[in-house]
Amino acid sequence: MRAHARLAVTADRHLSGGTRTRISRLRSEAPLIWRPTIPSAVEPAGRWNPPGAAHVALAAAAAGPVGGDHLRLDVEVAAGAALVVRGVAATLVLPGPHGRPSHTETRLRVAPAGTLVWLPEPVIAAGRCDHHATTRIELEPGARLLVREELLLGRHGETPGTVRQRLRVTLAGRPLHDQEFAVGPDVPGWRGPAVTGGRRALGTLLVVAPGSPALPPAPPTADAAVMPLSPGVTLLTALADDALTLRRYLDRGLTGLPTPGSRTVTG
Repeated sequence: MRAHARLAVTADRHLSGGTRTRISRLRSEAPLIWRPTIPSAVEPAGRWNPPGAAHVALAAAAAGPVGGDHLRLDVEVAAGAALVVRGVAATLVLPGPHGRPSHTETRLRVAPAGTLVWLPEPVIAAGRCDHHATTRIELEPGARLLVREELLLGRHGETPGTVRQRLRVTLAGRPLHDQEFAVGPDVPGWRGPAVTGGRRALGTLLVVAPGSPALPPAPPTADAAVMPLSPGVTLLTALADDALTLRRYLDRGLTGLPTPGSRTVTG
C-alpha cells in the first residue's frame, strides 16, 4: 500500500489586529486520515497550546503500516500560523506477507514566526516487523517547534521486530539536529546499556523556542537526559519499562522545557 496525506495551514488576520490559523489544505489518503478537532487543555501544557491555533488529529483508517507499505505525510505551517497535531491511537507496525520492509516518511515545514506542535501517539514495533521511519523538519528563522516521539518495543511479552528511525531538523537550510536510532534483532547490541538497557519504551521531546533561556532544566528522572543543542533548542530523551511510565516522564519533562515566546493571537 502507498499513501500520501497533506496538510497546510495559514494565518488569517482579524480586524482586531490578531491572527487565527485556518486550514488551507486537508488531503487524506487511507490509511492516513486527517480530522480537524477542537482544542484540548490536556496536552501540551501551557503556552505550547496557543490560542487561535488549528487543531488536527491523525487517525488510521486501516491496520499498518504493514511490510511493503510506504506512507508519506507532508505538513506546511505558513508564517505566523500555529498548528497542533495529535494522534488518535498508537501505530502498530506489522510484518508483511513477503518479508519486505515498511516505510513512513514525514516532512514538516514551518515558516517564520510559525508554530508546530507534533504529538503522534506511540509506535509499537510488533514481532518480525522491519520498519524504516524518516522525519524531516524544515524550520525558518523564528519558527517554534515541539516534537514528541515514542517507541514501544513489541506488544506484551513479545520480542520486537527491527525499527530504524531518523529525525533530521534544519534551520534556515542548515543542520540543527540529525539523529538516527535502530533497535531489534537485526541490530547488534541494541539491548545493551548504550542503547535501551533492556527497557521496552523509548521517547524524545525536541523543543525549538527562539529567545528562551539557554540553561536546560533538570531531567525528570534518572532514566532521562536533557541536552541543550543551541540557544533555545533542547532535546530530552527518556527510557522506561512501559508506555504509561514513559509518557509520565515526557509530560513531566515538558513542564521544565522552554516554551515559545508570547504571541498576539485572538480566538
